[in-house]
Amino acid sequence: MKKSSLFFRHDDALFPTILALLYVLSTYFFGFGLILSESIWLNLIGVVLLAHSMVIAAYLIHEAAHLSVFKSKKHNKWFAEFLLWITGNSYSAFDDIQRKHQRHHTDRADIVSFDFRPILEKHPIVLKTINLFEWFYIPALEVLMHLLVMVLPFIKADRKSRRTRVLIVLALRVFMFSWLASISIHVLWLYPLAYLLFMTVMRFMDVHQHTYEVYETLDKPRGAEARLRDREFEEHNTYSNLLSVKYPWVNLLVLNFSYHNVHHDQQMQPWYRLPKIHHEKYGDEYQQILTFRHLIKSFHKYRVPRVVNGDPIDLPVKQDEGETFIGVDGVSFLTAH
Repeated sequence: MKKSSLFFRHDDALFPTILALLYVLSTYFFGFGLILSESIWLNLIGVVLLAHSMVIAAYLIHEAAHLSVFKSKKHNKWFAEFLLWITGNSYSAFDDIQRKHQRHHTDRADIVSFDFRPILEKHPIVLKTINLFEWFYIPALEVLMHLLVMVLPFIKADRKSRRTRVLIVLALRVFMFSWLASISIHVLWLYPLAYLLFMTVMRFMDVHQHTYEVYETLDKPRGAEARLRDREFEEHNTYSNLLSVKYPWVNLLVLNFSYHNVHHDQQMQPWYRLPKIHHEKYGDEYQQILTFRHLIKSFHKYRVPRVVNGDPIDLPVKQDEGETFIGVDGVSFLTAH
């Protein structure tokens, strides 16, 4: 116990952190092994394992962004930079991800460099193309958001320093996938399939967690708008989208990211404590809970309108348990723009 406290933020972090990391590594490499096999059924199991390894890795990066894994800022950064390779987001710098996510918490808003919604509405052909893919449940907008992380360093002068990183990562990934394709050409469609599944899970968890405004202030110093919202606003406009209320262990599938209100209330608390703190703080009748069986209906019904949607603050989401709650796309903490 004393050894863990030397490095970990919390004294009880050693076992759950190692367990989560071992799960990520084992499912990632085992998943890759299965998609390289000759059996289509093993290929499909590999796709699911690979996607889920990326989901858990992403939420461990989220933990590191809050400095809740290790005491040292440097150790959290090393941990997250390693996991960015697992999630396929290594072209993003952890510093950028952390800065954007901390602004989300401190400003109590969705903080971006620019709002893509009015831009898409000025380009109807692009918007129709994205909508067509989204109708088929292909997360085209999320793909675009990830592509922009690679493109923006070559467009925006203030991101010029990221160009070398993007080029090195692209070269290494092309080399790695060329090698994997020499073993099994099917990796060229099975890995993208796993990645789209990963993006879909991450998006499902993101779209219904807030009724926040979008501020295009990420590349600017915090202004007066960042001080407009208080803790009560944050609580009222944040939702815990639980996969299961009756069986809390099910929420481990997303590393308890679904306990979002208690996370916003106590940001340094690690993922493995959130269900207990949530229960102690809110009990069983908490009004900010939305459940999977209602949100999946909204996720399906509004998958196309959601592309350019922005929900108003203080939306009466609970009146139908979120079934008409459209939500917002393009707010992943993994895309730092």
